[in-house]
Amino acid sequence: MRRTVGALALLLALPGALAAQAVITVPPQQCVWRAGDNAAWAAPNLDESGWQPYTAWQPSRRKTQLWVRCHTDLGPLQNDAQPAVQVSMFGAYELYLNGRRLGSAGSVRSGNFSMNSIRSYAIPPLPVPLGPSLLALHITRRDALTHSQLIRSLALSKMDIRVGDESLLDGLRARTVLAGEARFEESALCYLVISVIAILLFGLFLSDRSRRELLLLCATCLGVVTLRLSEFCVASLLNYSLEVSLAIILVANVILTLAQVPFAYALAHRRVPWVVRILLAVTALDYAPGLLGLVSFAHQPAWIGWVDDIFFRQSGIALHMGLCVAQFLAFWPFKSLAPRMRPLAVLNMLWAGADLVWFALEATAFPIPGVPNLFAHWGITLLEVRAILIAAVLAALLGLLFRDHRQATQERAMLAGEMRAARAVQQVIIPDAIPSVPGFAIESAYKPAGEVGGDFFQILPTAAGGVLIVIGDVSGKGMPAALTVSLLVGTVRTLAHYTQSPGAILAAMNQRMLGRSQGGFTTCLVVRADENGKLTIANAGHLAPYRNTLELPLENGLPLGLDAHAVYAEAQFQAQPGERITLLSDGVVEARNAQGELFGFERAAKLSTEPAEKVAQAAQAFGQEDDITVLTLSFASAGVVHA
Repeated sequence: MRRTVGALALLLALPGALAAQAVITVPPQQCVWRAGDNAAWAAPNLDESGWQPYTAWQPSRRKTQLWVRCHTDLGPLQNDAQPAVQVSMFGAYELYLNGRRLGSAGSVRSGNFSMNSIRSYAIPPLPVPLGPSLLALHITRRDALTHSQLIRSLALSKMDIRVGDESLLDGLRARTVLAGEARFEESALCYLVISVIAILLFGLFLSDRSRRELLLLCATCLGVVTLRLSEFCVASLLNYSLEVSLAIILVANVILTLAQVPFAYALAHRRVPWVVRILLAVTALDYAPGLLGLVSFAHQPAWIGWVDDIFFRQSGIALHMGLCVAQFLAFWPFKSLAPRMRPLAVLNMLWAGADLVWFALEATAFPIPGVPNLFAHWGITLLEVRAILIAAVLAALLGLLFRDHRQATQERAMLAGEMRAARAVQQVIIPDAIPSVPGFAIESAYKPAGEVGGDFFQILPTAAGGVLIVIGDVSGKGMPAALTVSLLVGTVRTLAHYTQSPGAILAAMNQRMLGRSQGGFTTCLVVRADENGKLTIANAGHLAPYRNTLELPLENGLPLGLDAHAVYAEAQFQAQPGERITLLSDGVVEARNAQGELFGFERAAKLSTEPAEKVAQAAQAFGQEDDITVLTLSFASAGVVHA
């Protein structure tokens, strides 16, 4: 607002200054031009019969170097303290007065120049009085490379030349800068709000990196802000090079293209369709000529610029309009969305709709038969309306996303509490120490895949001097699995007071699990080892144990809780002193390496004579995907124990 007031003050003050001192504006009708880079064309006395009126000049990719010669009378400036020439042009040039070089802007060799497009050049003392004079400019135009139509409309203006007192010319330049900034002032304030929103979104993402949509929206905001900031900088005539401006616009456009549409699909929790992925890739490739022009303009063939003007610029508008439609499709059908998602979808579609109108208006800047250039008249106005709408949409989106973020944080806190409770339950039901049983050496290793696993085991001495070993696996993880395991362990401990028959124990556990599996299943293996080495084993869908690398032949019954009439047959074996019986959960054989290869039964069999911890570590190092439990039982002479 203060800048706007300053601009108005200058607008009011300058007419009085102009009355006191003369400022000569060189009209384009007094100028001629010719393509080429002949240094002799700066000479005052030159035949201009083959030159064309400057009023007919148009930017051309094939004719980037040209000379412009303007004739004017500088006599009214004879008494000025410091006469100067002011050139307003987006381009690199060298300025000559009556064949004498006054200065330059940028490099006419490479075409790079500063976005500070209004420059003044002091006229040094001349041997003859000022009068009818020739101003000649050797120009290289490179500004047609940008894909920003708004910057093109600002930059592709024709050259303006003024001559007058240097201080007065500086005042005219300041008025132009303030007027240009005033055109973008409202939208700049909106995009300042959007930049703050981007910072807040990034902070939310850092607190929950699983929410990819926050990062994508942050990148989208930064891309939009960068593009609009570049336009504000051009209007403010900041002193930075065209190459930097082109690089900023190129990077911002690519980021915006690759972030905005994926954000819509991430917000809707849907995968980006392959058709939209192809559209995104093609749209990103549409910026290839801009990149090529950025790195190799001086050696770029003329046909590349022609193809860019005829095909890439116009196809880019159509591609971006297609991406706007793709954002609508991310939430289609609308009725299928959850009620809490619908406000987010509506806001995102409002944003996409504003972009669609913008690109449709921008398309009118291209020559379309019967369609006027609406962008030239309404571009700045629509930019302001679009800025206000996007800022409002993003503020509302931020509020809704923050609501979802807070809810997700509360849900994670509740889940963390459940996990702590589940771990507490598991610490009770998984033995910390193995009971001492004379005549047996027992080892165990338990490696859960997550914080709370579904494997369980119990080692219970019998009254007759033997040991009862139960190993099982409940499908699922977390609190549901922990509660099921606690139910099974409690059942086993209760049954052990009444029977040591493995088959009877499994039958009773099966009855207890009926109707409690909730779509999952539970496998279990029960082994009773008597003091004389006799083994009695019953199996409910679990892996059979190994004896000296060989799998014991068992009848495999149904997992628990599937059939009320399931019967679990018992098999008996005689263990010899020194033999090792190894019981495993399926997490051992189902371990998978990076190449997708399973640990498998063969490796498990070969390792079955090793200590329990070594077997578990081998499977874990191979590539753990599920809970790993290993128990080993060795029959020894009386008095040998292991805790």
